[in-house]
Amino acid sequence: MTTTTQLMTAEELMNIDDYSHRHELIKGELLTMPLPKFEHGRVVANLTLLLGPHVKANNLGYVCAETGYKLETNPDTVLGPDVSFVSRERASDVLDGYYPGAPDVAVEVLSPSDRRSRVEWKTNLWLSLGAKSVWNVNPKLRTVEVVRASGRRVFHYSDELVDDTVPGFHVAVSEIFN
Repeated sequence: MTTTTQLMTAEELMNIDDYSHRHELIKGELLTMPLPKFEHGRVVANLTLLLGPHVKANNLGYVCAETGYKLETNPDTVLGPDVSFVSRERASDVLDGYYPGAPDVAVEVLSPSDRRSRVEWKTNLWLSLGAKSVWNVNPKLRTVEVVRASGRRVFHYSDELVDDTVPGFHVAVSEIFN
């Protein structure tokens, strides 16, 4: 006896009415996650408040929080980073639905239960599907790991975070966690 998995489309994902969880789609398979906890949300808000004004003041593009990006079709992959940046040059006129393609920067705020292997897998997935850099923000260690195709760098609490994917942006890592 064989079993078949019913794959979901991005359009079907958009119509899920389960607000007690977060959802992503990996090659048509639904991934369901619990809603983030308070510390996670606080760090996401801090990052958005730090990155957003710089991007807006310099007309660099758009900063989004928990936005879906449709990265593959047939079967569909839709991921939603905690925070993201799309440069003005790559921005599309999408007003409704998921953004078509990857952001320039995908920011993932790690949870205490995240395994290193899963973080690496998702980081590599983001990069392979078009993101220029991935920021893995670890509230427990108070670090930000910036990963690009050319390599990676870990910024510690006393460091200044810099990633030229967002021109001119720099911030004390401590500000992300305070």
